[in-house]
Amino acid sequence: MKPLVICHMVASIDGRTLISRWRPEDAHRRGLLGRLHDELGADAWLVGRVTGQEYAKLEAYPDDADQTYPREPWFARRDASAYGVVLDAHGRIAWGRADIEDDPIVAVLTEQVSDAHLDGLRRDGVSYIFAGVQQLDLGLGLEILNQELGINRVELNGGGVTNGAFLRAGLIDEISLAVFPVIDGAKGAPCIFDSSDDEAGTAAPVRAMTLESSEVLEGGVVWLRYRLQNA
Repeated sequence: MKPLVICHMVASIDGRTLISRWRPEDAHRRGLLGRLHDELGADAWLVGRVTGQEYAKLEAYPDDADQTYPREPWFARRDASAYGVVLDAHGRIAWGRADIEDDPIVAVLTEQVSDAHLDGLRRDGVSYIFAGVQQLDLGLGLEILNQELGINRVELNGGGVTNGAFLRAGLIDEISLAVFPVIDGAKGAPCIFDSSDDEAGTAAPVRAMTLESSEVLEGGVVWLRYRLQNA
């Protein structure tokens, strides 16, 4: 069974997501972001490699391993109330930690990842699953998270390329967007949905979007929630 996937993002009024570039600045923003996360009530949040890399504490794992590991799921913990899921197809993130803000990390890998990387993950206490041989199968990854960890509700937090990949795969059930009264206004900032160059021409299979709720929050933030119907 696939978990419910809510793509939850915050953006400026021009659709940009790099908070450090937003103007005017807002010292109270962090508290609101945490509250919205709590209200969504997800069992796991999910980000791509670039976003996940921001939380890593090591440059790299050692190049060698003393043993060969089977390409099957391995879990350091199965009892968490929420998990931090990170897509890392080629095993590039050396974590140096087991959790992010107390949420245990689960790496989603392809089977081509080296034994040395798996050894590093195990030593750090980072759980991992495999969702594809050479490329990530996002739908398969979601099914494994549901089957193995009982995850029924995923909060997808990007970045834009990751969000776009889930959108084009028809895997997003809801979009939760908090629009802040700020402006980026410059070229090249990341946006809510994006693509790699070879995916730019692929249309998302979205048949309909229904506005489920709209709410004006403190500071003029507008919180929109849309239900998606995928083809």
